[in-house]
Amino acid sequence: MKIGVPKETIAGESRVAMTPESAVQLQKLGHECLIEKGAGMAAGFADDDYEAAGVTVVKTAASLWKEADVIAKVRVPTDAEMKRLTKDKTLISFFNPGGNAEGLELARDKGANVIAMEMVPRISRAQKMDALSSMANIAGYRAVIEAGNNFGRFFTGQVTAAGKVPPAKVLIVGAGVAGLAAIGTSVSLGAITYAFDVRPEVAEQVESMGAEFVYLDFDEDTEDGSATGGYASVQSEEFREAQLAKFREIAADMDIVITTALIPNRPAPKLWLKDMVDAMKPGSVVIDLAAEQGGNCDYTEKDEKVVTPGGVTVIGYTDFASRMATQASTLYANNVRHMLSDLTPEKDGQIVHDMDDDVIRGATVAYQGEITFPPPPPKVKAIAAVKREAPKELTPEEKRAREVAEFKAQTRQQVTLIAVGGIALLGVGLVAPPSFMQHFIVFVLAVFVGFQVIWGVSHSLHTPLMAITNAISSIIILGALMQIGSGAPLVMILAAISVFMAGINIFGGFLVTRRMLAMFQKS
Repeated sequence: MKIGVPKETIAGESRVAMTPESAVQLQKLGHECLIEKGAGMAAGFADDDYEAAGVTVVKTAASLWKEADVIAKVRVPTDAEMKRLTKDKTLISFFNPGGNAEGLELARDKGANVIAMEMVPRISRAQKMDALSSMANIAGYRAVIEAGNNFGRFFTGQVTAAGKVPPAKVLIVGAGVAGLAAIGTSVSLGAITYAFDVRPEVAEQVESMGAEFVYLDFDEDTEDGSATGGYASVQSEEFREAQLAKFREIAADMDIVITTALIPNRPAPKLWLKDMVDAMKPGSVVIDLAAEQGGNCDYTEKDEKVVTPGGVTVIGYTDFASRMATQASTLYANNVRHMLSDLTPEKDGQIVHDMDDDVIRGATVAYQGEITFPPPPPKVKAIAAVKREAPKELTPEEKRAREVAEFKAQTRQQVTLIAVGGIALLGVGLVAPPSFMQHFIVFVLAVFVGFQVIWGVSHSLHTPLMAITNAISSIIILGALMQIGSGAPLVMILAAISVFMAGINIFGGFLVTRRMLAMFQKS
């Protein structure tokens, strides 16, 4: 089969559905690859690069659509592109089937097969084809970068000679793929990061990344995310009111808000309302990643940057992934390539559109003159995370009871260890000669005293590793000092060497630490 990739016609779109690297892999499946002239230029892939990879460069879009058996695109095809489809062709692209009834009807009338990349079911086997997650990952990262570009301060806090800079406070609404990418980027930049999601089971993921999960005081159980293919489900009106009340409570304290909440094939829910934006400080930034589906924020305008009367910047760009075109094209081209790999089971260049396959059936929205959207639920369910209850705040009485229980347990453990040690020491004393017991007692006292001396030093003055090595050195030096007056020449020489070497380690370690601290003070 001939796999053709046209140049994207949407203004500002820089991605391409095939890279030279993915073309090499497609040819190994037995396919022939075509690409429209200049289709990869905006993403950093020259026509010469494609030709070197064995791809045929076609001069016009019309020629490519006519010659290719399978068309791979990024953006939803226009009406003009849909009219170029014929009965024997397959289209692989983002398609927005829930809001593109006219496109579905055109595909049905043409008798073409359409695979919508955003409809790939979220099951383990399909992760390599999950283009929605690939693009969301990039969009989440880029959203934080755009926020920083429009925010007038550092993300991380600093203390300088010119004054103190407080850290930025960032709220991520929605902890899906885009949200988690935004959380990771925000935390890495040093901001105090908060995250909210209607699925409390994702709290563990959020907290493991260094952010704080925003809990709601609400008793209603949220729907299992796996029931909707790993996405958040629609919540009750009572839950929504509790959610909005929580957002109003924290809005004034947030410097940057990034909203990522989407429900498949539905308009984006309104979560960051006008009064919340108005409560934010001048210079704050709202990034709305759901702008293409109407936006999560009342102020959002698709593909526009709006500055509110209160001085808050609201960004509704829909091309975050396209702003990182090279990386986005590489990931998307790999997603398409994996889809074509599943469509070519024999690796002989022949497309087999198996509608009994969960992944292929789930992504197919038009097939052989019929509209097949929406698909049936996949036979294999998405694996749901174990729900994690919100931590319960202990009362003062409960905290006191827990501390008493922990103290009693530690006391019992210490008494047991002392008893065992005493019995063992008594046993050794009964059978060992007096000379051995003299050295053994010195060793035990050196260990105890040395450990207590060094471990009492503040950890701000040395690292944990240095604390351990200095504790060992102190044991050596105390034992050596006790043995240096034993009278035996060999013992005295060895003890003196031990004192000298251990002294170098202890004093040298503290000297190095002091110099390191001085370096940080100068900066």
